[in-house]
Parts: sequence; C-alpha cells; structure tokens
Amino acid sequence: MTGPGDCPAGVCVTCSDEAVPMTVLRLVEPDLAMAGTGGAVQEVSVALVDAAVGDTVLVHAKEAIAVIAKGAGDEQA
Repeated sequence: MTGPGDCPAGVCVTCSDEAVPMTVLRLVEPDLAMAGTGGAVQEVSVALVDAAVGDTVLVHAKEAIAVIAKGAGDEQA
C-alpha cells in the first residue's frame, strides 16, 4: 500500500485531481448542461447524475460526478 510520502513530489496524480462545485444554469441536451462557478460558464456532461437547473453539481474534467445540493429548479437564461 502506498501513502502520501510514496508519490513523486509528495503528490500523486490521482490525489491531486480536484472536483469543483458548479451550478447548473441551463440544460442544453439530455446529457449536457451549461454550468457556472459565479464567473465562468462552461458546458459539462450531466450523463452520470440526475441534475436539474439550479442544482449544484461536483464537476471533474467537465463531467458532473455528484449532485451536492438541489436548487430551485427555475431555468436561468
């Protein structure tokens, strides 16, 4: 088994990956949404989650991997 000290530079590729909370602003297609962090908006896949407009999703590599908060459900322009 490996530990934090076993990775090059003290951080392994897997452990250094981050997921970012983003709000679903608009559903573009059944598996795609426009989501934002308050400033930047980008297209993300919602194929793995049951997300709706207003929900906060955890996004990694442009893929929503979890719904972490349900929103109001009102679609924003």
